[in-house]
Amino acid sequence: MFGMCGRKLRHLSLKVGKEETFLTKELIRIATRGSMLALQQSGIIKAAMEKLWPEIRFELEIIRTTGDKITDVPLAKVGGKGLFVKEIEDALVDGSADMAVHSMKDVPAVLPAGLEIVAIPERDDPRDALIIRKGKTIGDLCHGALIGTSSLRRAAQIRAMRPDFAVRNLRGNLDTRLRKLDEGGFDAILLAAAGLKRMGWQDRVTMYMDPVEFVPAIGQGALGIEARSEDHRMRRFLAPLNHPETAVAVRSERSLLKELEGGCQVPIGGYARIAGQIVELSGFVASLDGMQLFRAAGAAPLQDAEALGKRVAVELLDLGAKKILDEVYSSAAAEPGGV
Repeated sequence: MFGMCGRKLRHLSLKVGKEETFLTKELIRIATRGSMLALQQSGIIKAAMEKLWPEIRFELEIIRTTGDKITDVPLAKVGGKGLFVKEIEDALVDGSADMAVHSMKDVPAVLPAGLEIVAIPERDDPRDALIIRKGKTIGDLCHGALIGTSSLRRAAQIRAMRPDFAVRNLRGNLDTRLRKLDEGGFDAILLAAAGLKRMGWQDRVTMYMDPVEFVPAIGQGALGIEARSEDHRMRRFLAPLNHPETAVAVRSERSLLKELEGGCQVPIGGYARIAGQIVELSGFVASLDGMQLFRAAGAAPLQDAEALGKRVAVELLDLGAKKILDEVYSSAAAEPGGV
């Protein structure tokens, strides 16, 4: 049986004396990836929803995405960040899920028709974190140290800091990456600080990278809740979870990404901060080897956050980022199965 917006209803039976009373409790299904971190993040949202709406039952719907299935190939080679959301978005479109919880850094700049990020909770730590197996600073890492990361953005920036480092691809869930470091597969690894903190593993962090100098991924540290655009009832349920300042900052960053037409094939970063009624945005684009790195920044009133993203992106393109983007995308298109 289905109720409003196509959501399933659960029937509860309570006996009062000799009479049997039926109560109906609405079910809302939350689509999520199945990794430890994804379940922790979606669990945080589920708990918040249960507190806000105790009369509704919320269930996690675990969906295995293509990105979860392919763990031995760099993301840039298999299609980029959309691989972590496509199957989840399919579930929203076909109605088998009502809402989805994403790490905003995994969400492409353009969403499928009929879907929308309807709430962005308050952002956690946006920084990248360096975890060193032996040592306390980046200076403790020897010449040629092996650094693990799955991100071209992190790889380019760490190469720019220390060109002597050997950077190698490191995919897998958070616990898998830490285990590979502990087993001696790498001298250090780079991870998002927010994920480590949400798992309670912040004690593993050796040093945090300055987000202005070592620019985070677009939306890093923020969660996004996606739903069907026309599902106004779900919008009402999710409205209390939206954090206006975080939403403005992330919109500015995503506007930059969209204008650059960026994906995982190019090192791109963006970080927006709110200062009173002003949004400040830093952006960067780098060559794959980290030898060319273009930076731009700007500020604007909150209501012009998205226009600011476009403006900073255009400045990056004019500085020389366009040549890098054109070369990378033309190379990718020439490969079998390329873009």
